[in-house]
Amino acid sequence: MAYTLGELSERLGVKLRGDAGCRIERVATLQNAESGCVSFLANRRYQGFLRATRASAVILASEFLPQCNVNALISANPYLSYAKAAALLNPERTFKPGVHPSASVAKGAKVHPDAHIGPHCSVAHGAEIGARAYVGPGCVLEESAVLGEDGRLVAKVTLCKNVRVGKRVILHPGVVIGADGFGIANDDGVWVKVPQLGSVVIGDDVEIGANTTVDRGALEDTVLEDGVKLDNLIQIGHNVQIGAHTAVAACVAIGGSARIGKRCTIGGAASIAGHLEIADDVHLTATSAVPNSIKEAGVYSSGMPIQENKAWRKSVIRMRQLDEMARRLKAVEQRLKELNHD
Repeated sequence: MAYTLGELSERLGVKLRGDAGCRIERVATLQNAESGCVSFLANRRYQGFLRATRASAVILASEFLPQCNVNALISANPYLSYAKAAALLNPERTFKPGVHPSASVAKGAKVHPDAHIGPHCSVAHGAEIGARAYVGPGCVLEESAVLGEDGRLVAKVTLCKNVRVGKRVILHPGVVIGADGFGIANDDGVWVKVPQLGSVVIGDDVEIGANTTVDRGALEDTVLEDGVKLDNLIQIGHNVQIGAHTAVAACVAIGGSARIGKRCTIGGAASIAGHLEIADDVHLTATSAVPNSIKEAGVYSSGMPIQENKAWRKSVIRMRQLDEMARRLKAVEQRLKELNHD
């Protein structure tokens, strides 16, 4: 797919400086772009590549125009404009409706005639697949699972029993929705499984990365509201609720029955304990550990930044001494108070 810069400017709703007839065929980084490419500058750390870029055009903020020697698309949010341009230049491949001969579709399943069921899929009794949905190779929809209109299961995705997935949802390879949560009761040292009787409800426009798992609820449903974005290799425990338009980076673990607010961002490898609440508009930096509820919006961090090993070992030793140091300081303060009274 190709567009002129004038067409891109109009479709993206941004201003153009330069040749409106310039033909753009693909996107590329500033340092690797060539003629016919559009690039972008969203992080000032890369502005050193701007003057020398061979791109036909660059999407950037107005403050960087003096450094740009090529055509420019001027945007208040260059990264967002780049995302839209990339989508225009790289439209999703179309697929033919129908069921592959190797797929197994139960008689009681409801598959819209416009849907695509790929090779080696299994669609159980009572499952429903909406219009224009794409079910890629090796996917499984268990009994009464629902995939909404324009949904996309890329490959080897499993929707377990009674799971309900909304419209325009993208689930990447290896995603498992609705496996049993980690529910066990102790019987004199022996673990006994607690039946997981809830399900998972996923809203519209959700995207979930490869090999991420979302457990079904123990009694009530696990819920991901509209627009939630989950990266790869994330564990969402049973009965978790994640508010609309929250984004979660890779390798995060969220304990059972935690409630995450709307528009939150959770950095990679963060961990959130179960049965707590995170307010709307909370932003957790990478590797943060959250043992308690967060009641107010804001940016929160925890964890020790990396340092040279010898210095780190000294810091650890001092941390172990903090309790003793605190007691000694308290004793000194008490003695000073006594001397002042004297």
